[in-house]
Amino acid sequence: MKRKIFLLSILAIALVSCKKVAGPEGPAGKDGTNGLDANATCKQCHNATVVDEKSTEFKLSKHSYGTAAFEEAGSTGCAPCHESEGFKYVCKNNIPATFTLSGSSYVNNYAATSSTSYGEIGCFTCHSSLHTTYGYSDISPLTTTAAVPMTMWGGTKTINITQSGGKSNLCIKCHQPRPVTKSTDKNVIDYAALSSNPTAVLYDTTTGATNVLKPSYRTGIHYGSVGAIYAGIGGIEFSGSLSYSNSTHTTVASCQDCHTAAMTGKAGGHTFVAKGNFNGCNVSGCHSASPITATSTKFTTPRTNHKTLLNQLAAKLKQDGIEILNRNPDTETNLWAGLTTNNYDGYLNIYDPASNPDGETNNAGQFRNPSPGSSWTSAQTAYNLTLPKLKLTNAQMGAIINFQLCLREYSLGIHNTSYSEALLTNSIAVLP
Repeated sequence: MKRKIFLLSILAIALVSCKKVAGPEGPAGKDGTNGLDANATCKQCHNATVVDEKSTEFKLSKHSYGTAAFEEAGSTGCAPCHESEGFKYVCKNNIPATFTLSGSSYVNNYAATSSTSYGEIGCFTCHSSLHTTYGYSDISPLTTTAAVPMTMWGGTKTINITQSGGKSNLCIKCHQPRPVTKSTDKNVIDYAALSSNPTAVLYDTTTGATNVLKPSYRTGIHYGSVGAIYAGIGGIEFSGSLSYSNSTHTTVASCQDCHTAAMTGKAGGHTFVAKGNFNGCNVSGCHSASPITATSTKFTTPRTNHKTLLNQLAAKLKQDGIEILNRNPDTETNLWAGLTTNNYDGYLNIYDPASNPDGETNNAGQFRNPSPGSSWTSAQTAYNLTLPKLKLTNAQMGAIINFQLCLREYSLGIHNTSYSEALLTNSIAVLP
């Protein structure tokens, strides 16, 4: 019993000796004014008229609700446009749009890395200096306003829209056409030869031609054609009755003037939607003296003419009476449904049950696919062999590219009426 009392006494002494003793209390701090001191810089942006408003608008933007960021995550080639970290990577490191020979084939240098090919598009994608000083000035420096080397042309052509401090270049960095590459060495095809030697055969398996390009359902410039059309650079410029010039938009307007104009319905602001919103058109110095509406002839006439030219070009792109261009009336999968009478989407009329599973029901997939997919069934492979082989001249390939450029810029020529009309008119004339 005495032993237990002794041990308890030792423990009590140890606890008392280990107890920390508080030092003297410091002087009281100065009281701030609620909402004006500690968070003053934050509230410059985080308020109802800046961040709150823009983030609400952004929810209506396809940059926000599109699924591409999830679908393309991990793809280093797609990341520069589809992934936030990938876009910032190519801008920060000034990644070139060139192609470099690696072994026996070329590699497109314009790519992100495996560690940056992820991330949804958001505020920090374009406003890369946010939360640097935590002040309003962090909004202004954009991720890039530099001139944009065109990936379609392997960097040999450059787009530079200088008005508004080059802000349009931020948009065009992604909204530009992708390269059409050879099936042999994977380098960019010779676009200049398409216009300088239009009658030459580009692809024909029945004649033993070189066939540097093996056409597929998706052959083409991808979707971002508007940058090239707006700048008036990069189309296949066949000689013809129209010279290649630009509309006033190219040197006076910026993308932001129309695509971030004051909101009307669900268009404008940070939705980046311009359809149905003419607020940006009718500002002082542009069309304010004679305001444009959806029924104005200055808006409807060029669009009607442009649609007619697209229809005429599509009608000439045939082989043995079969259309070379793909039809797709589905407004969910065809972003350009309604822009042409037959609802072309710019793809080729080549059988591909993997990429175009509804092709047969849409009167599509009527030409043989020269590269059957590994996922095809034996029945699909057998059916493909019953289809006629597609042949392409330089003129036809150039006309297909111009059709894609002028269809997929979406405005039916409003972005750059003069350049679009020249591309389409001269393409129509060069085809037999």
